[in-house]
Amino acid sequence: MILSPSILSADFSALGEDIVKIDKAGADYIHIDVMDGIFVPSISFGMPVIKSIRKCTDKVFDVHLMIDEPIRYIEEFKKVGADIITVHLEACKDVDATIKAIHDAGCKAGLSIKPKTPTEAIFPYLDKIDMALIMTVEPGFGGQAFLDFTTEKIVALRKKIDEMGLECDLEIDGGVNKENIDMLLKAGADVVVAGSAVFKGDVAENVKFFKERNTRHPLA
Repeated sequence: MILSPSILSADFSALGEDIVKIDKAGADYIHIDVMDGIFVPSISFGMPVIKSIRKCTDKVFDVHLMIDEPIRYIEEFKKVGADIITVHLEACKDVDATIKAIHDAGCKAGLSIKPKTPTEAIFPYLDKIDMALIMTVEPGFGGQAFLDFTTEKIVALRKKIDEMGLECDLEIDGGVNKENIDMLLKAGADVVVAGSAVFKGDVAENVKFFKERNTRHPLA
């Protein structure tokens, strides 16, 4: 299981220090939510912030673009340090062109769907991307409760990836905590985004807890 703590739940007044904490604790990726106030209601990190924190860690920057027409900014996000760039299917007029732009920039490409978007909508792109992301809350705000119906979407996507024989990772984002993580891994998740569950309390102990979870997928 790959753990990608979301810095949306970090202490913004000590963001660099919090990133160092999760790095030393053993987190695999750093999840960075970029929101534009258009595709989602909130506004969050921009390119200057990503550039400034890039020097804090060598971990993979897992950049989640919750922005309208992200193809406009792919090169810029690569330049400030993105390693994986995930865009939303719902935010792209030309999904194929956007995926190609990410790969052309030298980054791994991720594609995300909102909770209410049919799982089947992402199937045509699975052999073109490196990671599929199922949002398990409505995108735009941290600290939301996990939406139970999205578990079935994780199971369905895991089955499709396996049937196609792909090495595409399956990432989940939203409402992940210590109580539901085992169930979500069994449903088929490979990459887990967790915010509050990592940054609230003892960060090192929280990271250790997640990294010790079982990664088998018996439900899929």
